[in-house]
Amino acid sequence: MKVDGKVVVITGAAGGIGAALARRFATAQAAALVLADLDGSAASALASSLPGEAIGVEADVTSEEQVAELVQETLGRYDRIDLFCANAGITSGAGLEAPTELWERTWAVNVLSHVYSARAVLPSMLERGSGYLLHTCSAAGLLTAVGDAPYAVTKHAAVSFAEWLSITYGSDGIKVSALCPQGVDTPMLRDGLKEGHIGAKVTAAGGAVLSAEDVAEAVVEGLDAEKFLILPHPEVAKYYLHRATDTDRWLTGMRGLRDSLA
Repeated sequence: MKVDGKVVVITGAAGGIGAALARRFATAQAAALVLADLDGSAASALASSLPGEAIGVEADVTSEEQVAELVQETLGRYDRIDLFCANAGITSGAGLEAPTELWERTWAVNVLSHVYSARAVLPSMLERGSGYLLHTCSAAGLLTAVGDAPYAVTKHAAVSFAEWLSITYGSDGIKVSALCPQGVDTPMLRDGLKEGHIGAKVTAAGGAVLSAEDVAEAVVEGLDAEKFLILPHPEVAKYYLHRATDTDRWLTGMRGLRDSLA
């Protein structure tokens, strides 16, 4: 899957990984970029700074109506969506004490937004017999997120949903990739470290902290290879294997890491 000549939608596009994807896809000569974010002004400012065709729009990914409108307006303007990047995500930094409202908000952003975008964009992709879904899921979706129960649970759900989509629609020309980076130098991680969240400390201690641009480059390579799991941190594959083959040992190691940083 080459990005050049493609119509691409990115949610959570105003900063972090989303903004890096937008810049990288622009240099790869995407035909058009639609950058959606809760901060519409920031999305529009980014779009205006990019070479080629790009627009920024305000959209709340937890609203199925707004996601459907985003898709329909893009189809009305460009007649197709080749790649939809469901990239918006949030952390909570909370454990069992997290209030129900925080669980619901995290679920809405990290999982239901993927459901809403798939519902909205798949009919047109299936009609054409081609299309690509890129879901930003996090290494936490393959491993865990120490100190952040809502994030760990919802990112596992996001990976599971991406797998289901691939199994269900892969034979109909729909490609799916789950982007699962570990530590990335974005406001999400920096804010967590500043606030002393144990999960942010574990993430920073667990391997290299990559730039968002590094992640975007890994995405371009992963899309080109049409890999389901895009792992900007290759070591995540090793951790994932350890978790699967000796879960008790892996849990013991994770407890030790948590205790050493608590």
